[in-house]
Amino acid sequence: MIEVSKKIILVGHFGVGKTSLVKQFVHSIFSDQYLTTIGVSIEKKQIEVKGTKLTFIIWDLAGEESVDRMNGAYFKGSSGAIYVFDLTRPETYTTLHEKISSIPAKVGKEVPVLAVGNKSDLLSDAQLEEIKNNLNHEVFAFTSAKTGSNVEKSFMELGEKVLA
Repeated sequence: MIEVSKKIILVGHFGVGKTSLVKQFVHSIFSDQYLTTIGVSIEKKQIEVKGTKLTFIIWDLAGEESVDRMNGAYFKGSSGAIYVFDLTRPETYTTLHEKISSIPAKVGKEVPVLAVGNKSDLLSDAQLEEIKNNLNHEVFAFTSAKTGSNVEKSFMELGEKVLA
C-alpha cells in the first residue's frame, strides 16, 4: 500500500471551532472549554483513502478575521485547506467566497479548499437549509465538533481531493 504525508491547514475566524474539529477528528474528544490557539497547533492522523495510507499533518492556525492577516509562512507547503466558519455567527461567512479564493495565493499554488460550517448542533434543520441556500451551495458540509457529525466525512473528502 502506498503511504503519503500531506500538510493541511485549518483557517477561519476566532472561536469558530477549528481546534475542536481537529480534536474530534484526531482524538474523538470534545471539550466546551474555549482555549485560544496562539500561532499554530499541529496534529497528525493517518487515514486510508482509496487504497492509500494518507497521513494528515494538520496545522490548526490561530483565528483571524481575514486570511490576509494570517502568517503566510504557515500556509507554505500545504496540500489543502479547510476554511471553518461558525454557523451561529453570520459575520464569519458573509464573505466566504472571497476568503476561500484568497487561500491558494497564500499557499503559493492551487490547492483544494473545503468550506465547513461548524456548530450545526446549535441550529434547526430549517436554519441550516436557509444558510445553505444563501451561500449558493458553496459549503461542503455542516459539521458539529461536539457531536462529531460530518467531521470524519469532511476530512475524508479533503483527503480524496488532495490525492486526486
